[in-house]
Amino acid sequence: MSKILLVEDDQVLRETLVYNLSNEGHDVIAVGDGSEALELARTDEPELVVLDVMLPGLDGFTLCRLLRQESDVPIVMLTARDSEVDRIVGLELGADDYIVKPFGLGEFLARVRAALRRAPSTQSQTHVLKSGELTVDMLARRVTKNEQELNLSHKEFDLLATLLRNRGAVLSRDLLLEKVWGYGYDGQTKTVDVHVRWLREKIEEDPSNPRHIVTVRGVGYRFEG
Repeated sequence: MSKILLVEDDQVLRETLVYNLSNEGHDVIAVGDGSEALELARTDEPELVVLDVMLPGLDGFTLCRLLRQESDVPIVMLTARDSEVDRIVGLELGADDYIVKPFGLGEFLARVRAALRRAPSTQSQTHVLKSGELTVDMLARRVTKNEQELNLSHKEFDLLATLLRNRGAVLSRDLLLEKVWGYGYDGQTKTVDVHVRWLREKIEEDPSNPRHIVTVRGVGYRFEG
C-alpha cells in the first residue's frame, strides 16, 4: 500500500479517482486546493502526488515547482491543457508523467503503478542529498559542510538543491531560472551567474577553481561530486 496525495478541484473526478485508487489498496489523501496540498505534502510525506494543473490557491505548475525543490516524490500531472508547450513546462518543472483529460481509468492506474515503481525506496533518500562533505536536508532547508551549517539564502539553497539533485547533468541558465526563480520569471540569466558565484564562495574550498559547481561554457552549469 502506498500513500498518495491527490490534488484535484473537480469533486466528481476527485471522488472517482479516490475510489479507484483505494480499491487498488492505496491510502489516498484528497484535496482540491493547491495551498492546502503543499502543507499536506510537507507533513504527510506521500509516496506519490497526483496533481491537477488548474487549481485554486497555488496552480499546479507552481505547486509542482515547489514540491520538486523540497523532495523527489514522483509527480503525475493531470490537465485538460493538451498543448505541447504545457506538457514541456510540466515535465521541465519536475513532473514525472503528464496525463491529458479526459483519460481512461485503466491508463490512469497503470501510470500510477509505473510512477510508484520509480519512487525512492525510503523517505530519507528523498529528503537528504549528499555529495562528499556537503549534506542538504530538503525538509529542514539546512546545508552542512563537514558537519558545519552554512548560511545560505533562500535562492542559494534552491539553486544548490537543483544542481545537486541533477548532479552530472548540464543545466542551462534558462532552465535554472525556471526551476529556481519560477516559470514566467522575467529576470536575466545573469541572475544565475551571480547566485552561482555567491554559492561557490560558501561551498567551494577555492571559489576561483571550483570542483563542485562547474561552468560549461556557453551552456550553463554542472554539479560534480
